Amino acid sequence: MKTSLTAAGALAVAVMLSACSPDQPTVQAPRPVRTVEISYDNARDISRYVGTVQSRHEVDQAFRVGGKVAQRNVDVGQFVREGSILAVLDDSDYRLAEEASRQQWAVAAEQTRQADSDRQRLTALKADGSVSAADDERAQTNAQTAHATAEAEARKLELARNRLKYTVLRASRSGVVTAVRVEAGQVVAEGQPVVSIANPDESEIVVDVPEDQLSVFKEARFKASLASAPNEIFDVTLRELSPQAAAQTRTYRARLKPMQALPLGATATVTAERVMTSISVAAVPATALTQSGGQPALWVVTPVGKDPIGVVELVQVAVLGYRNDEVLVSGPQAGALVVTAGVQKMASGLKVALPGAAIVDANITQQAAR
Repeated sequence: MKTSLTAAGALAVAVMLSACSPDQPTVQAPRPVRTVEISYDNARDISRYVGTVQSRHEVDQAFRVGGKVAQRNVDVGQFVREGSILAVLDDSDYRLAEEASRQQWAVAAEQTRQADSDRQRLTALKADGSVSAADDERAQTNAQTAHATAEAEARKLELARNRLKYTVLRASRSGVVTAVRVEAGQVVAEGQPVVSIANPDESEIVVDVPEDQLSVFKEARFKASLASAPNEIFDVTLRELSPQAAAQTRTYRARLKPMQALPLGATATVTAERVMTSISVAAVPATALTQSGGQPALWVVTPVGKDPIGVVELVQVAVLGYRNDEVLVSGPQAGALVVTAGVQKMASGLKVALPGAAIVDANITQQAAR
């Protein structure tokens, strides 16, 4: 009986000791990271400029006479054809001037007819000696003066008719109205811009270049995109660069020609790219840069096996320049994977999961096995 109790007690103690034994060590899952692949190329200087799309040919339409605007027939954005009526002035005064010129021309024409009649009469009387040669010369002079006066009055009448015609402003070319600067009832001066018309088929991008970037801008290659479609990038060529800086902004105006028609007034971003040096460098995000012994370094991932798992090691690099949110470096081999986020949590030999790896908690797997 004692032997049975002793065996039972020993079994209970063994069970209790087994229950109180420590768990197995915790196994950490590989830390997921973001990486970029090192790719070497020539160092390039990239600058961006924001500008607007304008027409290469934009003409300000103006009345050739002054007066009060009677009506305005166009609005901004409207397409007009050559010869279309844009605005009309009150022509009352010009009609009166044209009528006065017509009457003066009629008087001069009548005086010319009378002078010709007198000259012919005196010429006939001169033949029989009834009048002197001086009277005949005077008659010829009066006739010539009358003709000249009539001719001048005819030109004045033509000018008055033209000024009357100028009270109607017509489009000098087909295009889109980009600006309207008058309203009905407004008094405008002769030559004052009234309407602007642009050719929508010949668009270009206009940007202002700072003075310290002018030499780089001249040697660059250009691409552009519109704010309405930032992912659609297209080539542009430099057509014109102002030789003189603007007095107020001290910038140089540049006009770049696209290979396609663009909507007028749109906002465009021009990217100017220039090769800085023949030395091959790699561009990595600035967030990937860290330090090792006071020197710049990167965490490089070495893949392990066929699974998307790797081990990180700290590799020193040479920094050759900076570009916006990127760093130009050299040192790592081409094709190496560099950690770009969470570098402050990396440690040499740490296992990481590359993008696409299936992350499974090792502790959960271990507990399931038990």
